[in-house]
Amino acid sequence: MSDRVLIEVKDHVATVTMNRADKRNALDIEMIEGLVAAAAEIRETKGVRAVVLTGAGESFCAGLDIATMPKLAALAHEVGFKTRTHGISNLFQACVIDWAELPVPVIAAVRGHAFGGGFQIMLGADMRVAHPEAKLAILEGKWGIIPDMGGMLLMRRLARGDVIRKLTYTAELFSGEEGASYGFITETSDDPLARATEIAQQIAAKSPDAVQAAKALITATELTDPEETLILESAAQEALVGQPNQMEAVMAGMTKRTPKFTD
Repeated sequence: MSDRVLIEVKDHVATVTMNRADKRNALDIEMIEGLVAAAAEIRETKGVRAVVLTGAGESFCAGLDIATMPKLAALAHEVGFKTRTHGISNLFQACVIDWAELPVPVIAAVRGHAFGGGFQIMLGADMRVAHPEAKLAILEGKWGIIPDMGGMLLMRRLARGDVIRKLTYTAELFSGEEGASYGFITETSDDPLARATEIAQQIAAKSPDAVQAAKALITATELTDPEETLILESAAQEALVGQPNQMEAVMAGMTKRTPKFTD
C-alpha cells in the first residue's frame, strides 16, 4: 500500500485518508493508484462494515495536481482513456467508482477543498458530510477538460440537470452549504470527520448482511423500472429473512441487548 493513502481499521470501521496534506491531497498518479489499491484492500478485509473517506490536513482533495498533466497527456496517447483497465472503468474512473461499488457503505468527510477530481471522489461515497464553508467545484472546465472520473454517472443521481450544467459549464466555486441545497452534500457539520465517523459507527452496529443488501438494492434500483425494482426488492429480502444475523437482530431487539453480528 502506498503511503499516499492510509487505512486504519477500528471497531469494524475503516478510515481511509488521502495523505498528501502539503499539496491539499492533490491527485498525482501515485495517489490515484493508491485509492484504487485501498478500495481493493478493504474489499478483501474481513470485518469492515463501513468506511470513512477523508483527506489529511485541512482539505479533502484539491483535484488534479497540474504537474501530473503531462503524464495524463502521455497516457491518453499511449493507452487511451477509452481503454478499460479496471472492469467497466479506466484507472482514473476506478479511483472513484471502486468506492461506489464497495459492498459496504462509504461516508466522505469533506472540509477545505473538494475540486475537480476530488469532487468526483467525494461523489463515489454513499453519503457526504461537509463543513458548511468547504469549497467545492466541478473545476475541470477551468483547465479545458470535462469531469471524466465517473462524475457524469454519479452527479446525475444527486442533482438536477440544470444545476449540473451550470456548475460544469462555469466551473464556479460553491460552499458545502450550497452543495447540500443542490443535492451533492448529504449534511453539513462543523466537524465532518467526527460526524462521518459517528454515522459509520451507527452503520457498523447494524447487521452487515442487511446493510450490504440495502446498499446493493439501492444502487441496483436507482435507474430501474418499477417492475424490476419490486422483483429486486423481494429477492433481497428473501435472501435475508431467517439468516443468522437477521435472527440475531430480532432476538437482540426483543431482549433489549446489543446484537452480536458475524461477518
